[in-house]
Amino acid sequence: MPTEQSAPPKRLRSNNRIGLMIPHNKATAEMETVEMPLPKQVILPMQQHVGAQCKPLVKKKDHVDVGQLIGHAEARTTADIFSPVSGTVTELRAIHYSNGRSDTAVVIEPDGEQTVAETVKPPVITDYASLVAAVKASGLVGLGGAGFPTGLKMDTDLSSIDCWLVNGAECEPYLSSDYREMMERPQDLLDGIKLCLDLSGVPRSLICIEDNKPKAIDLLRQMAADDPRIDVLELPARYPQGASRVILKNAMGRAVPRGGHLTDVGAILFNCTTMGEIARYVRTGMPLIQRRITVMGDAIANPMNLMVYVGTPTREILDYCGLSCEPAKVIAGGPMMGTTQIDLDYPVIRQQSGLLALSEAFTQVAPTTACIHCDRCISSCPMHLAPIDIQKAYRKGDTAALNELMADLCVGCGICSYVCPAKQPLTQSVGLAGSLLKAERRKARG
Repeated sequence: MPTEQSAPPKRLRSNNRIGLMIPHNKATAEMETVEMPLPKQVILPMQQHVGAQCKPLVKKKDHVDVGQLIGHAEARTTADIFSPVSGTVTELRAIHYSNGRSDTAVVIEPDGEQTVAETVKPPVITDYASLVAAVKASGLVGLGGAGFPTGLKMDTDLSSIDCWLVNGAECEPYLSSDYREMMERPQDLLDGIKLCLDLSGVPRSLICIEDNKPKAIDLLRQMAADDPRIDVLELPARYPQGASRVILKNAMGRAVPRGGHLTDVGAILFNCTTMGEIARYVRTGMPLIQRRITVMGDAIANPMNLMVYVGTPTREILDYCGLSCEPAKVIAGGPMMGTTQIDLDYPVIRQQSGLLALSEAFTQVAPTTACIHCDRCISSCPMHLAPIDIQKAYRKGDTAALNELMADLCVGCGICSYVCPAKQPLTQSVGLAGSLLKAERRKARG
């Protein structure tokens, strides 16, 4: 911490205003995190990440301990699954997602002892390669929602990288789990940044935070004042500020070429909770077994930031927080980019940062009507796409037009559907269009 005689931290601010101002509704922002007790069971899907699905390494009646490896795949793009509890495997269950995909889940009944596995011990870190190996072994994924394996993201040539961006924007309405990470565990965040900078040789880091979080901005500026490599950048509170290409443009004025990555233009980006988790894993050797989520919505009696065990069923969380009415819709994540749940027994997964329960009154929307050609979806899109034109091309199956319209650049933020007065399903259509375009490219490559 700086002394009273220290110079005040410099204030970096970006005035780039890509995106849309929407209500934040962050009523839980100043609520300290509450730790939920052990659930009656944990349900651990083998697909909690981008990439190949893990295969269960345990069977029914096996005993497992906290931090024990229970799911693994040999593929390069994957992330191991670990038990968050000690107890007995009661079954291997098939589960189904709202997008129609299926998965296998390991179901464990906790014994209440929370016995830690003998394999859990701090990794030996001597250089950047050993740090990358450790993060890969931890099974850590991006905790901002995408779920891309963190170790794989780090395993790249960083010689041309001049800035390690840290995403503390948390632009999604309702959610405050990342904000609470910055307020409650700021030293972990800074330790993770310093470790990555020290070993990678990347010269600086920018912690990017929306200006509706002044307490976090001030706290981290004070705590980072003694390290000239680390700055805190205020960003306008505009959605979707946290999208990787948007935050890069607003923070550094750089644009990623189509088909490229942030590393192509000299940057790498991690979520703030991901960065804090790196520090915790290096210190303890314990994989990510708990996850802070924001539980909100007009159907929740006691909104809160809740620390839950990965794999805790949605139903148990709703019972713990209480319901003020029967929810008509339950969303994993935030209202803009979250996924509606079709089964309340579906568990919290490690990249999930919120749980919303909404009443019938809150979820009622006007019926879909014909496009009125207002161009709101076009003028509001942070990627400067034409969602209504992409939807039309998708419905025709015109992949040449989809390529021309660059449907693959959609970040799935939901703004186009949010602003559409005709209530057209633009976000869903553009997402499907992007998937179709990518499938056609794979087919053309053979």
